[in-house]
Amino acid sequence: MAVKTTYDFDQMLSSAKEAYGEELLKLAEEGMDFVFTYSDNVAPSTAVGRMVKKYPDRCFNFGIAEPNQVGASAGLSLAGTTVFAQVFGPFLPLRAADQIHTDIAYNDVNVRLIGTHSGVTAGGGPTHNDIADLALYRAIPNLTVCVPADAGQCKKIIRASFSHEGPMIIRIDRAGSPNVYVDEDYEFTIGKAIETLPGSHATIISTGSNVYECMMASKILEKKGFSVGVLDMHTIKPLDTEAILKVASQTGIVVTVEDHSINGGLGGAVAEVLMESSYKGKFKRIGMPDQFSVLGSPDEIYRYYGLDRTGIAKTLEQLLTK
Repeated sequence: MAVKTTYDFDQMLSSAKEAYGEELLKLAEEGMDFVFTYSDNVAPSTAVGRMVKKYPDRCFNFGIAEPNQVGASAGLSLAGTTVFAQVFGPFLPLRAADQIHTDIAYNDVNVRLIGTHSGVTAGGGPTHNDIADLALYRAIPNLTVCVPADAGQCKKIIRASFSHEGPMIIRIDRAGSPNVYVDEDYEFTIGKAIETLPGSHATIISTGSNVYECMMASKILEKKGFSVGVLDMHTIKPLDTEAILKVASQTGIVVTVEDHSINGGLGGAVAEVLMESSYKGKFKRIGMPDQFSVLGSPDEIYRYYGLDRTGIAKTLEQLLTK
């Protein structure tokens, strides 16, 4: 059964980047034992900034030395504590790949690497676009990889991660994404996808803030007589293969949408599942093409590459009417 979403109207924006700090502060105030490391500076007015001020003995600033931060976070965890580490998203996989692979994953430590400004949301152009990270993370053993659809789900992931064994990547955008879910009163389990909309003609499998645009694309197609479901694949690894095969058998048309390269991310993961199950339906990946992005704001880039609701609906309609 689909959960209650904001499908019927455009919702106020919320910030997953702020939400993770709010939940960490709440965990600290509840007496949970963990350490927080972070890159550069965090604004004192933010929730995580307030936590740094209130609990300075458990918070460590590593400036712009991301590889050192990730390596030290592994060491802190090996000493017996859970570590939450906020790293500027584009630099986490590109500058600290060795430390993620060898220090974090190989040692299978309880470090939660929170990559902010992921996808094309950093606003710094191609050098700051974080569009190859999921491909790296998927290939590294022991990593759990989560991508919250909105701020409320980000809080759920942070809380669930505290009792999760092993290293985790939490990939969030810069800020200002619409709420997907009306409230936080829904069941959330790491590794289990959520049906945000049911559908009988096609299914979109998406992750992160793209889930909302997929819901709006479904709304566009509904007016044209098509029933398109949306599956929130908030956990990229481990992947909910059961949910993928279920929707594939129900509709026969599967499309993935992600703020990532079409190579190696969610689309690649879903394709692997479908091909190994001898899937005979239609399949399409929507994401960043195999090239460096044009310059622009996230919304402009989404429109340019067909990652907005209009572009997603257009691609689906072509598949549905072909």
